[in-house]
Amino acid sequence: MDWMDQLVARLEPATGDVTLTAAAVWTVLAGSLLVVAVEPLWRVLRIAVTLVHELGHAVVGMAVGRRFTGFVLRGDMSGHAVTVGRPRGPGRVVSTWAGYPAPALVGAAMAWLAGRGWAAAFIAGVIVVLLVALVRVRSALTLLVMLVALAATGALWWWRDDVLQAQLLVGTGIVLVVGAWRHLAAVAGSRDRSSDPGVLASLTHIPGVVWTLSFALACAAGSWLLAVEVLTALR
Repeated sequence: MDWMDQLVARLEPATGDVTLTAAAVWTVLAGSLLVVAVEPLWRVLRIAVTLVHELGHAVVGMAVGRRFTGFVLRGDMSGHAVTVGRPRGPGRVVSTWAGYPAPALVGAAMAWLAGRGWAAAFIAGVIVVLLVALVRVRSALTLLVMLVALAATGALWWWRDDVLQAQLLVGTGIVLVVGAWRHLAAVAGSRDRSSDPGVLASLTHIPGVVWTLSFALACAAGSWLLAVEVLTALR
């Protein structure tokens, strides 16, 4: 098998049964919630939620014609992504809005695709996004996080195990969805004009609380999709 055949083999959907057993789902659910609930673990691993948040800004920004120029992740687990384009207008609004919903929607997509055998293709897509973003890091910590993320996803994709991929995607999806709510709770009610709701309010003259509510609705949609997948697996 040459390298092209190997590449294609790692992109194809799973051909065997990747349906997670109830026992596996309970284990994944318990482990994921433990990560979010135990504060020392969460303080370290919530950087993954921040990473998806910032890449949500970047990916949506590029999709609407803006130029992604760089991003940083900070030691306090906050971050900042920069896209260049018109300072106002729909593109700026959409790219700014995308951050808070991104972890919940990506997490739900992970679980949905994993349950249908598309975990390998999803992981390959993640690798592509990480590689594009890698050349735009603007701090040593950001570079370290990106290299760790690339190494982990690359190994998971190359040494393909369909069941393991599905389990890890569901577990990561749960962490991202719950983490999205924790991040949203931290910004809800904030009057900081530099926060995403504050920036959106200044761009549109729509109160920040309305934008926060829109984040919550998007997170609720992701949570519903994730819950359907998990509950279906538990039956």
